[in-house]
Amino acid sequence: MNNHEAIGFIDSGVGGLTVVKEALKQLPNERLIYLGDTARCPYGPRPAEQVVQFTWEMTNFLLEKNIKMLVIACNTATAVALEQIKAQLDIPVVGVILPGTRAALKATKNNRVGVIGTAGTIKSGAYEQALQAKAPKTIVTSLACPKFVPIVESNETHSSVAKKVVSETLNPLLLKQLDTLILGCTHYPLLRPLIQNVMGNQVKLIDSGAETVSEVSMLLDYFDLANSLQKKQLSHEFYTTGSAKMFKEIADEWLKLGTLDINQIRLGGTHIE
Repeated sequence: MNNHEAIGFIDSGVGGLTVVKEALKQLPNERLIYLGDTARCPYGPRPAEQVVQFTWEMTNFLLEKNIKMLVIACNTATAVALEQIKAQLDIPVVGVILPGTRAALKATKNNRVGVIGTAGTIKSGAYEQALQAKAPKTIVTSLACPKFVPIVESNETHSSVAKKVVSETLNPLLLKQLDTLILGCTHYPLLRPLIQNVMGNQVKLIDSGAETVSEVSMLLDYFDLANSLQKKQLSHEFYTTGSAKMFKEIADEWLKLGTLDINQIRLGGTHIE
């Protein structure tokens, strides 16, 4: 395997860009290829088998690009597809749930941890199982926030509607005495200021995606896959199955990379406008 090959990132939409942002910071020598399945987002309400199928379609697209490592930068896909994909690929595959779990357990002082995510992630119980496997005394409160992803995907994170939805959705968590809250969806860091404002500064927010990049960095060293080329020779690639214009607006604001070239592709039954 060539160390100069790219690391692949897949997500249901733009959420995984929060992971890419961290990767650009922590891994400046690595070339990144990102694919967001915005045409079929959100994944949260979909049946698990369908999410697995979509995740494979994205994975196969990136395998054709000769990636050296795959990051499933989507909690819903990690919850239902990670183990299957890991078992069948001969490159390292990283999901976002375990790194977030480890960071939350390190952060909590009172063993009361909250998890917010899509309906699919919360229904899977993946975070709860991972937290209690490592620390059985942890009291876990999980809450599905189905309205958050559509707000992010429609680039409405700064709107008054977003503020109202975040406040109303998180209200049930305020009496749970949480000191740590896992942002169990890679879209949610785009709503971080609103979430922090509702929860209060005494609650530590855990960005699972950002934590995942530390694991990627470690695995690059472990498998001797790190790229030694200088940053100026890198050209990152971004693909979406949905509107390239909307994707670019969100990516430009979040990543601040200057000129971003976004390519629209078709996967499975997705429709190109």
